[in-house]
Amino acid sequence: MRTWLAAWSVTALLAATAAHAADDPLKICLDEDRPPLSVHHKGKPEAGFDVLLAQAIAERMGRPLKIQWFESKLDEDSSPQLEANALLSDGRCALVGGYALTQDSLVKPGMKTARLPDFAGATRDDRRRRVALGVLAPSQPYIYSPMTVVLGPKAKGRGITDIGDLAGLRLAIESGSLGDAILMTFDKGRLIDSITHLVPGRDDLLGALARGDHDATLIDLGRFDAYRAAHPDTAITASGYYYPIGANRGYVGLASDPALIDAVNKALTDLAAAGKIAEFGKQSGLTYLPPREPAILGDVWMKIIQR
Repeated sequence: MRTWLAAWSVTALLAATAAHAADDPLKICLDEDRPPLSVHHKGKPEAGFDVLLAQAIAERMGRPLKIQWFESKLDEDSSPQLEANALLSDGRCALVGGYALTQDSLVKPGMKTARLPDFAGATRDDRRRRVALGVLAPSQPYIYSPMTVVLGPKAKGRGITDIGDLAGLRLAIESGSLGDAILMTFDKGRLIDSITHLVPGRDDLLGALARGDHDATLIDLGRFDAYRAAHPDTAITASGYYYPIGANRGYVGLASDPALIDAVNKALTDLAAAGKIAEFGKQSGLTYLPPREPAILGDVWMKIIQR
């Protein structure tokens, strides 16, 4: 009788623990201003590809979803790696979505602490304090995010199959960007005299392209999708060319919780097999490209220089 009661008590405890886990929200951090991946502005409903995907993953895991919105810094001193690590290490969320999966973004941080990015609900103390950092662990990727050539009205219809096809066009690029490195180093600097550098955050790169001030640029595909959604009548067009070196995006969590990463990977596999992830991209106005090998991109700068 005592043995039966003990066994029943253990079973009841496990059941209660499982029920509690099911009620525990799956907390995912998303950038509040990264359309069409994730958007959350005051007074407007949350939207974006990563929002739909997060909802589907939480549903697959049988847990309610709680999104922690944060604002990524745009200055040159910002570090997406440290921002994500601080949010995770502070317990603001268990996963950060839309994370670029590169080797240098997943290494153990060189500093022990970092400040939190601004996030919804942050207090004055939150903005001042530093958080002890952990070690990041990635999920499997769920989308490929390449650079693409975008054409201005005077270059519409120009066939682009390689960076070399940009010769003779008036090129614009934001200083210090990945696109800047690609264009400036191409074929030992062959395009340098055709490049106009703009200041990020001050100059409107795509607006200048739409006005016809320049003929072409090289930017992240998602950024073009966002501009096109906000300006449906824009004169700029997609070239259809994707630079061959791009990064996958996925989730990142803490290495101290491998079970969570395993559960997320299973949900991603199931959703991809059902065609749901591509469907979420279409619903969000995103040019969806499935993940590509390598799952985690190596030294992108060396790859660019060696091309």
